[in-house]
Amino acid sequence: MDRAALHRQLAPEAWPRPGLSPLNQLICVLILLASLAAVLETEPTLRRLAPGLFTTLEVVFVTLFVLEYLLRLYAVGEDPRYRGLRGRILYVFSIWALIDLVAILPFFLGLLAHNNAFLLRLLRILRILRLSRLGRFSRAWSALAEALKTRVHELLLSVGVAGLLLLFSSACLYVVEAADQPEAFGSVPRALWWSIATLTTVGYGDVTPITALGKFFAGLTAVAGIGIIAMPTGILAAAFSDAFQNKHKTSGEREWNDPTS
Repeated sequence: MDRAALHRQLAPEAWPRPGLSPLNQLICVLILLASLAAVLETEPTLRRLAPGLFTTLEVVFVTLFVLEYLLRLYAVGEDPRYRGLRGRILYVFSIWALIDLVAILPFFLGLLAHNNAFLLRLLRILRILRLSRLGRFSRAWSALAEALKTRVHELLLSVGVAGLLLLFSSACLYVVEAADQPEAFGSVPRALWWSIATLTTVGYGDVTPITALGKFFAGLTAVAGIGIIAMPTGILAAAFSDAFQNKHKTSGEREWNDPTS
């Protein structure tokens, strides 16, 4: 297979037919299997039943992903943006190439940290991030990213309002509850945990105000939390709607302009 044909197989945007190329379909299956193996490996019972199975699977998956990474690095030269040595360096530091690299690195880092149980658990979980690689194979992700860019100011505004309300509610509870519950509300940072649990409507109940004024402020915070959650939810819903409408519109125009359809 020459480089041009390999590029068509590996680059979703270069594939001339609808859907994914056979090679990319296989890669998607491998990503799902590798992520499933990473999840199952966290169960000690399964590791005891098959001590060497998960290690063997990880070696196989990493070998295939390394080969895929090298093939992508070779084939990407067909893209005018990444031709030559400078273009390859640009590709290595592109977002999808970095995600590909992160999917491989935990295995090699694990070889260096075989005596550190915490680090091994962390690296094992990082393997699940391989699922993020599926984003490159979906045009819907690209459409959604573009839609979110148009909503970035609204999202930042909602985050800012939420942060101010968290700080304000924490300060209020600190003022009215610190004397009665110094462990829970003895400082604004301590009261912040209660504010987060209340504003997000989680309400663990491990820390609660006991004074009348504290309960009053808690009620206001709980009611305000409904609106705080609704703001980014509405913004994201609008972004999703815009993304799918644009996708359908683009698909319709392509079919309309296609003389063979």
